[in-house]
Amino acid sequence: MAHLFKNLSNSIWHAFQALQADDINTVAKSKLKVLTANIGTLMDLYGVEKGLEHYRSTQSLTFDQYMYYLQKEVFSSITDATSLHTLKRLEEGIDEICWLVCKKNYLERSHPVFENQSVYQLFRIYCLLAESDPNATDSYLVTMHGDEVARIASHLATSLGLQWDAIDFSALSAAIKMFRFPTFLAVLESKYSGGNTLDTVALTEAIDDLYQIYVENVVKKGYLMKKGFLLPTLRYFWFVLRPGELAYYKDPHQKEPSGLILLNANCWADSLSNNGKLDRRFVLSTPEHRCIELVAEDHKGRLQWLAALQTAIQHSNEKIGYQRSLANQRRSLRQATKQEKEETKLELQHERQARIAAEIQARKLEALSKEEGAKVQQLEDVKQKLELLLQEEKQALRDEEIVRNLQARVLREEWEKREQLEKLQQEQQELLEMEKMKRLEFERMQQKNEQQLHDAELRLQQLEMEREHLDAELRVAREKVKRAEEAQFLLETQIVTHPLKGGERIRRTQSFIPTTKERPLSMENIDTRTMTLQKNI
Repeated sequence: MAHLFKNLSNSIWHAFQALQADDINTVAKSKLKVLTANIGTLMDLYGVEKGLEHYRSTQSLTFDQYMYYLQKEVFSSITDATSLHTLKRLEEGIDEICWLVCKKNYLERSHPVFENQSVYQLFRIYCLLAESDPNATDSYLVTMHGDEVARIASHLATSLGLQWDAIDFSALSAAIKMFRFPTFLAVLESKYSGGNTLDTVALTEAIDDLYQIYVENVVKKGYLMKKGFLLPTLRYFWFVLRPGELAYYKDPHQKEPSGLILLNANCWADSLSNNGKLDRRFVLSTPEHRCIELVAEDHKGRLQWLAALQTAIQHSNEKIGYQRSLANQRRSLRQATKQEKEETKLELQHERQARIAAEIQARKLEALSKEEGAKVQQLEDVKQKLELLLQEEKQALRDEEIVRNLQARVLREEWEKREQLEKLQQEQQELLEMEKMKRLEFERMQQKNEQQLHDAELRLQQLEMEREHLDAELRVAREKVKRAEEAQFLLETQIVTHPLKGGERIRRTQSFIPTTKERPLSMENIDTRTMTLQKNI
């Protein structure tokens, strides 16, 4: 199942691409149902398209999602016990269904050269040799490698009698880079079909020959003479060798084979000798213990047929297909070569980096050597300086001894001075204590004087208050005297202006004269009292 599903993925992808409405990489489920129903009918599975309605909640599917559905719901019915003939029939039928879906996009060309049937054969060859591009921006992209295109183009050009230019194709491949099927078809029609100078029959035969080799896995074909079983006579037949079988026809145009010889791992082929000399004959032995004697046209043909028979026997039980197996080997070899080139490139980069690092290290070592030489010279200079310094140090030690003796003497003198200073300090301490006592006594006296001063200030404040009181009384008395004098002045004025006429008025006037007891103080007495008060204050 896995091999069949993988073999058909490229053709199903082309059908999926043809069903896309826009460049959105999805196809509506309604379109995919038709394709799924046709594939299921071919595999005797009916109604498998109905599961698409319940598969995911979207109305469209991507290619990966659709392939997952086919793998789980459709191709899961294929088991390992399925015969090779059935697998081949299913692969051919599904390829034809996919071609019916997508052929409109490929048959409508501006300048067609190949017949429609030839284009279909090239489509199947392309799907067999193409591979998915892992570096594509799309989720899945089928392209053919330039080496595979070169193999097909060179075989086609050689079959048509044209000259194959490998350098020209290398330049073309480098310019195109990715060969999708329209590009592949356009290259074959424009450069390797003879430029409309060849007839259609020759092109059809050349492409049919390619189809037989790559799709039908024809290992070798040609005329051989076969020795009969009943009548030991040699007759010419057209032999077609495929992995697992050797069919022979009366002529190349016969549809059904005249005979079929099944091949497996128990078969073998070997040359026959005539009196110790090898000739054109060789024998094919089958498990039924039948020895089939065959005769080639020449010794070269005999060797080619023997090698082809060994190849067909070796690949007789493979389900993947002979040409597909070779394509996988070439693909693996390309990947290994690419990986080897990348590894070689990395190794070269590492070697280049190592060489650069070694050169840098050598320059560093050279610089270090120069630095070491400079350091040695510096050390020599330092040594000489140190010797001079040593001599100076010795002289300094002698001078230091002298200075030390002088310092000892000075130290003794300083010690004596220190003792004297300590005595002076003690005396000063005693004087300070006495001064402190005197200061305390002075502070007590000062506090006493301050208290007396405070009491005097209080007494002065009292006297000031008494003085202010007396001043107030004095002002009142002066006011009274002033009013009395004014009244007296007014009275005298009235008396002078209006003389008295009766004794009553005289008596009334005289009544205003105070007695001796009520007579007010004179101004002299008042001034005398004021001065006495100020003296008291």
